[in-house]
Amino acid sequence: MTALTLSTSSAAALRADAVVVGLAKGPKGPRLAPGAEAVDAAFDGRLTATLETLGASGAEGEATKLPAPAGVKAAVVLAVGLGDAPEDGEGYDPEALRKAAGVAGRALAGSKKAAFALPIAGAADIEAIAVGALLGAYSFTAYQSQNGSAGKGSLGEVAVVGAKPRDKEHKAAAERAVAVAEEVNRARDLVNMPSNDLDPKAFAAQVQAAGKEFGLKVEVLDEKALAKGGYGGILGVGRGSATPPRLVRVAYKHPKATRTLAFVGKGITYDSGGISLKPAGHNETMKCDMSGAAAVFGAVVAAAKLGLAVNVTGWLALAENMPGGNATRPGDVLRMYSGKTVEVLNTDAEGRLVLADALARASEESPDAIVDVATLTGAMVLALGDGRFGIMANDDDFRTAVHATALAQGEDSWPMPLPKQLRKTFDSPTADIANMGVRPGGGLIAGLFLKEFVGEGITWAHLDIAGPAFNEGGPFGYTPKGGTGSAVRTLVGLARRTAEGDLL
Repeated sequence: MTALTLSTSSAAALRADAVVVGLAKGPKGPRLAPGAEAVDAAFDGRLTATLETLGASGAEGEATKLPAPAGVKAAVVLAVGLGDAPEDGEGYDPEALRKAAGVAGRALAGSKKAAFALPIAGAADIEAIAVGALLGAYSFTAYQSQNGSAGKGSLGEVAVVGAKPRDKEHKAAAERAVAVAEEVNRARDLVNMPSNDLDPKAFAAQVQAAGKEFGLKVEVLDEKALAKGGYGGILGVGRGSATPPRLVRVAYKHPKATRTLAFVGKGITYDSGGISLKPAGHNETMKCDMSGAAAVFGAVVAAAKLGLAVNVTGWLALAENMPGGNATRPGDVLRMYSGKTVEVLNTDAEGRLVLADALARASEESPDAIVDVATLTGAMVLALGDGRFGIMANDDDFRTAVHATALAQGEDSWPMPLPKQLRKTFDSPTADIANMGVRPGGGLIAGLFLKEFVGEGITWAHLDIAGPAFNEGGPFGYTPKGGTGSAVRTLVGLARRTAEGDLL
């Protein structure tokens, strides 16, 4: 991954391939953001005018390159748009810094080193710039040959100018940025990996390898253990595949921790819809249906890397949903781990089935809170669009806290209700409940279904990341095409707040 360093050198004096400066939209035209003073001086104070002549306005997502003049050791100056300039006395929004740094990280692919001279008012800005740059520099080229379309490769090093490597707060901000960005990018890699290489068994093996590397306790339940334990939901979904399912428990413990969080992730490594086969045009990206499990995995590893004073247990419900000869049929009844029976009306509503077993099992350990993450429903995409995830919870205050944490980390989200009147719509005349209710409010019905399997008295939230988990369009900000690593930053933020006594 791209390296990160902190530098007290002048932006003009630092040896690098490029120096990155910020340009904002002011009321009277574009204006340079703080951090660019030394570079502007090398342009005899005419950098803003030069950029404006080239068509730069400071708009978000903008990137303008120009040759560096004498007095700047970098060969290229890259101006990135920060959007609207803040009011006098106010700092730049961290998300604006993240996005601008991400644009630069991507624009400088193939460069060995870039100096980021963006505005810094404190450690939070350093973390935002570093996270944005490291995420923006991401590329997935594992399946591209050297003679193929592998491209220029990622930016080699990000040097944050104006940050002090010996300052404890600055150093801690950089460490957080690296840990979080590495795990978001790990999640992206997993989501982007084709299903023929990432089946449930292979996914579980990756968790086991990381467990050894970072001192995590990993337990893998294979199909025999799942059958013995009565995990009817996970087994029912995985029955049609030649590759049997897995339930993975990965745990990080801190000796001084007083709180425990359980994260539960949907890990459908490929979703054909099962017997309720998806229509043509809806299968091509279904390798991404394990994004929730990838986010949970990355968040647990990040908590371990950061040494957070909280216990974090991840549960990865892994299966392939295929229409094989042994596949679960519409009308079949599954006996879940909790003992409840579920009539399967639609085999493409499989994520809630594997999550139900994992939620019930996670509840047995009585964590202080459970958060599940899943690419669960197309209904949530229709409700909120591609760019944000929905949050449901059995506690309004906790839902508000999760929403605030997500926004603080730059992950767009929206609190959603769990209307009691919708509960009766998935009553079943055959079993305890059905896996489908009425069509309107489908994302909310999925949340109500999951709530049935959360242990009594346990605080719980559900994140439906179906929209932002996989970007089918072009890259923007620090978001690449393909897997995005959605929800990793939110989960790490929740773990950090819990460790600091600010949550639960």
